[in-house]
Amino acid sequence: MDRMHELVEELDKHIYNYYVLDKPTISDAEYDKLYDELVKLEKESGIILPNSPTQRVGGEVLEGFKKHKHEIQLFSLDKCQSAVELEKWVDDIKKVLPSATFAVEYKFDGLTLVCKYNNGYFVEASTRGNGVVGEDVSEQAKTIRSVPLKIPFKGELLLQGEGMITLSNLAEYNKKATEPLKNARNAVAGAIRNLDPKETAKRKLDWFTYQILKCENKTFKTQEEMHEFLHNNGFKTGDYFKICSSFKEIWTEIEHIGKIKKSLDILMDGVVIKLNQVEHRDEFGYTAKFPKWAIAYKFEAEELSTTLKDVVWQVGRTGKITPIAVIEPVELAGACIKRATLNNMGDIERKKVKVGSRVFVRRSNEVIPEILGLAEDTVDSKEIVPPETCPSCGTKLVENGANLFCPNKYACPEQIIDRITNFASRDAMEIDGFSIMTAGEMYHKLNVRNFDDIYKLTKQEILKLDNFKEKKAQNLIDAINKSKKTTLPKFIFALGIDGVGQKTAKDLAKKFGTLENLKNASFEDIFEIYNIGEIIAKNIYNYFKDERNIKEIDELLKYIEIDKYREDIKENNFTNKKVVITGTFEKFNRIEMTSLLESFGAQVVDSVSKKTDLVIVGENAGSKLVKANALGVKTITEKEFYEMI
Repeated sequence: MDRMHELVEELDKHIYNYYVLDKPTISDAEYDKLYDELVKLEKESGIILPNSPTQRVGGEVLEGFKKHKHEIQLFSLDKCQSAVELEKWVDDIKKVLPSATFAVEYKFDGLTLVCKYNNGYFVEASTRGNGVVGEDVSEQAKTIRSVPLKIPFKGELLLQGEGMITLSNLAEYNKKATEPLKNARNAVAGAIRNLDPKETAKRKLDWFTYQILKCENKTFKTQEEMHEFLHNNGFKTGDYFKICSSFKEIWTEIEHIGKIKKSLDILMDGVVIKLNQVEHRDEFGYTAKFPKWAIAYKFEAEELSTTLKDVVWQVGRTGKITPIAVIEPVELAGACIKRATLNNMGDIERKKVKVGSRVFVRRSNEVIPEILGLAEDTVDSKEIVPPETCPSCGTKLVENGANLFCPNKYACPEQIIDRITNFASRDAMEIDGFSIMTAGEMYHKLNVRNFDDIYKLTKQEILKLDNFKEKKAQNLIDAINKSKKTTLPKFIFALGIDGVGQKTAKDLAKKFGTLENLKNASFEDIFEIYNIGEIIAKNIYNYFKDERNIKEIDELLKYIEIDKYREDIKENNFTNKKVVITGTFEKFNRIEMTSLLESFGAQVVDSVSKKTDLVIVGENAGSKLVKANALGVKTITEKEFYEMI
């Protein structure tokens, strides 16, 4: 028992260092050795200590969630979206309390979780629900490494925080997922509300704590003291917390956060401002829904509700049938949205949406709009019925997990048209003036079925297409001829292999050098490429083992010349180096910075490890900088980077 206590204490310390501080102090192998010893002792003794890290892997599948009545009601936050509204709120506080200061924190966009501790140990966790009654998700919460199972404080403690999945963890999960998750918000909600805690554990969630609801025999004068208490007891609070004394200071912080929010590793949709002086909060009180001493400033709306008018089924180049929601048009994030994706039938069932219902729609920057879920049903709401046959060719559909597929790969019009469109696109063979409408007309009027059919077309044939006069037809012929000389990355991308985008195409070209080498590559050769997961590796390997694909490539090569792949990179400080970018930069955005580094032969990676050669640090660098310092990885500033290049 003494050794078990020692092991649990030591493992807890390392879990805190790694998952909360992002500052590991031992290697994974050393951690695993300690963990395995603990597992062995637990099996031999039949005893598991309440804070044992072996409880974090997830237990048996639950039959259902139990209702949980909150000890303290959870309030929402009043919201504002303009400087004028916020300034008025600050002025109203200052009229009552001229000495007021304000705590400014991120408004996390995840799933609210309330965790309870007693006598220093984790007791239970629940979702917010309606603020009065939630659901018991204790087993799921135990799998979250940043939810400590034991803390120094021995009194009864009730905390509110946000269940989150970092964007880097979401990307890592999606590399190996059969069905990739579309966004971080849905990913965490689906993980917490999964009845199998083992599935929750796979998503590597985090919990960011921001509010103390109850703390036995202890009072706090300020939000700042609360924040320090949470930190001292091993809770993750995020890397941003500011105290401001005026509206001007608050607004400066909001403007700054607005600039950097796209570079953060978490989803956040605004800023929370609280009266810092806890002892004066009761003077302001509560409405029926929210406290008057706190407010949330929301950034430009990326989510609204509207009516789902219809669902149409779209066939993609891989044969996947995707439901597209036709919605009542809404202005969202600077665009008029009329359609949004519903992903698949499993997504529809999970979100409980129906034709005629009001639904929530989300759009972030340039991302395709997505239906998030049901707002409310109406008397006219109708169930969405999936098609049994392909809407393009009438072939009976097959199910693969939550998705429907048309197996008629070589004769389904929409699949062929989509593949031809991708082949001719700017990032592929770069045939100017070639649109999906052009591809459709070529299919129906000129019998274009394969990629090489494009290179057999004559000007006279192209003149048969709608709106193609002499000049336009000649321009298209010229563009087709120009495309006959291309690069290996563009050619690989043009083939339309499922899951292979521009980055993967470039990685394949860099690894294998020639198309012939890629065709003959083993699964293991492909899988060992950084950032290519097992599913994508199988897709690539199987593509080049399909005789019809090889025949199509051979026909294409009668017309196309592929330049021998070479990077033309002179040896420099970044050649073959693994580089991590963190923070924000003045001169370039993150995408431009990545492209620049790759042009120097660097491999830009998402996370810091012992194998990382260099971390480039911008403003507001967070956990990646901490981890780099802990591991002794070299870091340089933005200014030093510019000097080096």
